[in-house]
Amino acid sequence: MGILNLNDVPPPLNVNDTDNDASDTGKAPAASVNSGTPTSPMFDTTALTDKANAGPVAPMAESATPIEVDEAKTLELKPKIVDQIATVFDPEIPVNIYELGLIYDIGVDATGLAVIQMTLTAPGCPAAITLPAEVQGKVKSIDGVRDARVDLIWEPPWDKDRMTDAAKLQLGIFD
Repeated sequence: MGILNLNDVPPPLNVNDTDNDASDTGKAPAASVNSGTPTSPMFDTTALTDKANAGPVAPMAESATPIEVDEAKTLELKPKIVDQIATVFDPEIPVNIYELGLIYDIGVDATGLAVIQMTLTAPGCPAAITLPAEVQGKVKSIDGVRDARVDLIWEPPWDKDRMTDAAKLQLGIFD
């Protein structure tokens, strides 16, 4: 299995940039799945998969190919995807990763490719390999999902404010 090098993180999703001009060559599209625009940047997690020629890991220079988010397909499959993701638990925290706020975005294209943007509670999280792989496997098992890709992102960084009230209550965090 390839090694996840946490220093090889792609650039953050820039949701504030609304200029998607053709003149912005080299920039990732700025739209989020929830923004209503048809494209969404999704990042590559090839460091989490087996590689035939596992040599030295070079820093990632560019992000994975963005998908054309199909609004109808995403609307149809997102509840099923969320239900599956809610069965994945952080091994150190007895709360599912969806309620922990680790899932940042979910998008599905017209062919059934589901792309999940997620983070971890910390870059050095010991579950950095297992959680994304578990999410990918569970999402791939959903009828209507042809394939799944999980992209680890680090911006914005996770903090306890991303947790649901139910998760905070379960962990005894009272603000």
